Amino acid sequence: MTDQSHERTSPSALVDRDTFERLRIWLPEFALAYMAADRWSIEGKTFTDCLLEGPAVIALTGEVHFEDCNLGVAREVQSLFYRPRGPRVIGAIGFAKTRFVRCRFSQIGFAGLDAFIDPLEEILRQSRERDEAGEA
Repeated sequence: MTDQSHERTSPSALVDRDTFERLRIWLPEFALAYMAADRWSIEGKTFTDCLLEGPAVIALTGEVHFEDCNLGVAREVQSLFYRPRGPRVIGAIGFAKTRFVRCRFSQIGFAGLDAFIDPLEEILRQSRERDEAGEA
């Protein structure tokens, strides 16, 4: 996907930053930079007007907030969400204490406990219903 409005930055240059604005971030590469820095979860960050691209699954582990974000496109809203069957989600990128403001997510799934997933799913469902009502 080419999007000229978002700057592409080296993932290793982003590990120590706390704020990100108008960046295009390929999440698998970003997560690998954190692992290389011996950090296994991305936390304490604020993303504003960013494009986060997968393929990837984000594990919502605590205090993750989405404000005016586009979480992705799926025919069935529940297809964007994964619920763990054990105490951990292996292969997912962990996020905690993170804020996403007006961000777009492309080819990203979201995993977490019902307390994290249910509100997101409801927001998307309501948004879709509003959009469909406006089209009618």
